[in-house]
Amino acid sequence: MATAGLARWPIAAESPVRLLNLSENATFSLRDASNGREWILRIHRVGYSSPDEIRSELAWIQALRAETDIETAAPLAGRDGEYVQTLASASGGAARHAVMFERLPGAEPVIGAGAADWFVQLGSLTAVLHEHARRWRRPAAFQRKRWDVEAMIGAHGFWGPWRAAIGLDAPGAALIERAIARIRARLDAYGTSADRFGLVHADLRLANLLVDGSRLRVIDFDDCGFSWFIYDFAAAVSFIEHEPELPALLEAWSAGYRAVAPLPDAAHAELPTVVMLRRILLCAWLASHAEVPFARRFGAAFTDQSVALAERYLQDRLA
Repeated sequence: MATAGLARWPIAAESPVRLLNLSENATFSLRDASNGREWILRIHRVGYSSPDEIRSELAWIQALRAETDIETAAPLAGRDGEYVQTLASASGGAARHAVMFERLPGAEPVIGAGAADWFVQLGSLTAVLHEHARRWRRPAAFQRKRWDVEAMIGAHGFWGPWRAAIGLDAPGAALIERAIARIRARLDAYGTSADRFGLVHADLRLANLLVDGSRLRVIDFDDCGFSWFIYDFAAAVSFIEHEPELPALLEAWSAGYRAVAPLPDAAHAELPTVVMLRRILLCAWLASHAEVPFARRFGAAFTDQSVALAERYLQDRLA
């Protein structure tokens, strides 16, 4: 599908295509055989995002590129002028939406020495994102998902039931239930006013950051939508919430954010709550994406760590 679809874009059709990553979507890298330029082709998971949702994502990306200093990948329009292409399956499977992006230089940051410095920079970058989201006049047709508690871990969550977490037993489920009750109560009290809830990236995890010298770039706005602004920190520590560095990363991110925009004490106080919310959501994601190699690497150990994290959250020891 990727190879046959290349003809849709102004790229040499004989350019070699290589699978880069299989996660929510299938991502391919390629080098244009005609000029050597590098590109990233994202082929979307069936049924997750509509063409209008994808166009809305691209509209925000283009606005950020035009109106801020944030460095993110530019999409490439197809030969017909459309950014969202629909590719047919040669085997008779479902057609899939696809987008081509320029490939940016850089590599995923590594947790360890110096990680806090990158989180200071990430906090500042996130504040710029949020300030732009608050003032940007979105297109009339703008459509993105709403990431609230119900959509994430409710009975009909986007990524399936958290109770399906690999290896989750009854005592563990009961502990997570208690954590969810506390999450709901705290976020209900925190509220969804416009200064607290709006358009966010929603997936600023390490895999979607590119370090290039002293520069930090952000990619993959595929999950962007409406949520608590502080949720972007929770997404940034995805899969490392249980690591001992979490408190230091939280404070580093907060310091970077406050260098650009206000981060009220009420927002700072709820960072552990959204971290726990995200972690439970990831349990659901891993269970519903068992066919993905990335998901298979975690297994029951991730669930056990999540239960332990829920206990720490209930004891106010998460960060």
